[in-house]
Amino acid sequence: MKTLFEAAGELQRFLAGKRWKFCFIGGIALQRWGEPRLTLDADISLLTGFGGEEEVAREIIAAYRPRINDAVAFARDNRVLPVEAGNGARFDISLAAFDFEEEIIDRASYFDFSPSVRLLTCSAEDLAVMKAFACRDKDLADLRTIVARQGAALDKKTILERLKPLAAIKPEEDIPRKIMPILGKL
Repeated sequence: MKTLFEAAGELQRFLAGKRWKFCFIGGIALQRWGEPRLTLDADISLLTGFGGEEEVAREIIAAYRPRINDAVAFARDNRVLPVEAGNGARFDISLAAFDFEEEIIDRASYFDFSPSVRLLTCSAEDLAVMKAFACRDKDLADLRTIVARQGAALDKKTILERLKPLAAIKPEEDIPRKIMPILGKL
């Protein structure tokens, strides 16, 4: 049976074959930049812009099983397309449209997870920003592992600059107060 990473490689080839811009985020990127942990699905950020979501979703579900009913409408309304590969590997494909999402994809780089699996993942700083913005306990724990593993290689100033406009969207979370003790270790 193919692993999640092998299935991710197949999805990557599918997306690249369409000449779409994308990168892996979430648990797969955490395997590269933080403390590896069990992940049951893979998260992808796929640049669709606004208005192209339905067409892209249709093309994807022609090749991958949707995990919910009316997946095209769900993708349009929620900007996420949950699908499954033939081997049961699950993917949550975020339909990116904002400039900062495109910039994350543009900064992505390849990483060899094994001799046969090379995936395009977001940068450590971008993953740190996403984890800080999510601000759930498990995301803050993931952020701690990124900081611990990357240490001085992590650009704290860049993280704070990229996070600032996002944190303003959720002032009730008080994200800077929660993450400064974590980033203070840099």
